[in-house]
Amino acid sequence: MKQIEPFYEAVNHIQDTALKIQKTGRKIMGYLCSYAPEEIIHAAGFHPMRLFSSKSEIILAESHLQSYCCSLVRGILEDSLAGRLDFLDGTVFPHTCDSMQRLSDIFRMNGKYPFFADVVLPVKLNTKSARTYMADVLTCFKNDLETATGHEITDMDLKSSILIFNQIRKNLSLIYDFHTKTPGIITSRDLYALVKGSMIMDRKKAAELLSCVVSHLERLNPPANKGKRLILSGSVCDTPDIFDAIETAGGVIVGDDLCTGFRWFDGLIPEHRPPLSAIAARYMDRIACPAKHSGLLTRADHLVSLFQKNKADGVVFLFLKFCDPHAFDYPYLKEFLDKQGIKSTVFEMDDRQQSLGQFLTRIETFIHMI
Repeated sequence: MKQIEPFYEAVNHIQDTALKIQKTGRKIMGYLCSYAPEEIIHAAGFHPMRLFSSKSEIILAESHLQSYCCSLVRGILEDSLAGRLDFLDGTVFPHTCDSMQRLSDIFRMNGKYPFFADVVLPVKLNTKSARTYMADVLTCFKNDLETATGHEITDMDLKSSILIFNQIRKNLSLIYDFHTKTPGIITSRDLYALVKGSMIMDRKKAAELLSCVVSHLERLNPPANKGKRLILSGSVCDTPDIFDAIETAGGVIVGDDLCTGFRWFDGLIPEHRPPLSAIAARYMDRIACPAKHSGLLTRADHLVSLFQKNKADGVVFLFLKFCDPHAFDYPYLKEFLDKQGIKSTVFEMDDRQQSLGQFLTRIETFIHMI
């Protein structure tokens, strides 16, 4: 599908994409979590670019981080120390897990990039005070960006950025719906390229290209895919070979709550409210990360609802090795699904040690079981 090619270009050539954007006069702001307030970064004149590990051998980072930090954190630090992120004009770290905070400390203390910000969002999301606090934190972040750039970020700037990001979210939601209802319409690898590419490339261009993808998919009428319908649950999955393996094994992915998937674009920002409070509302109300708290059973309820809505046959948990927040949540999620009669399985991933042969064998067994 030629409409997807620009997204693969961005995904496969991240540094080149960044340099092309910089030539237009827009500076690059790297961020490391789906809770990063991209709309504010964009409104300040920066280009928000999500950072992924290049998956190179870990050499330089070994002396800074313990071996039990996840491969994402260690890989990004390795890329920074090796100079592969020298195109960055700044970095933004939302407060999430302990490993990410230690990475934040290292970036801050080294002072390698001109701008640095920790965005300490509330952990407990289901209180009125948390909403007020969230808006206050975003206001402080906006002020920091204004100081760094020397110009005011107006409500008009914010609203303009909100419209662009909402268009991306609307288009990706439509594409996900197409894939859920007719899985054969687009492969999971292509779907991931659309999502990841949208985190990397120019956002206005991404919104326009995604609209073209939607128009193309609307005209297709592929045969039904009779594979076992699976929901993926977890954090970061930057290994599209896993999606291929699932489809090879006779499964089809019909939904996810990954932060490199649906969780990144879940929910729209209200366009007719004061922009900062509207941005805060969206980050409060979207699917919660396990590093946040929005109720004892919120994540489990959402997972069951997604399973039922998408008429799934099973749930596959995908966790990065040493990801404590997801590891802590897994036992209760597994128990909750068992009580609902929902079959599930779990896999630990590592960017540099992934055995796809073993994964394929285990996922084939699970699909046969359900």
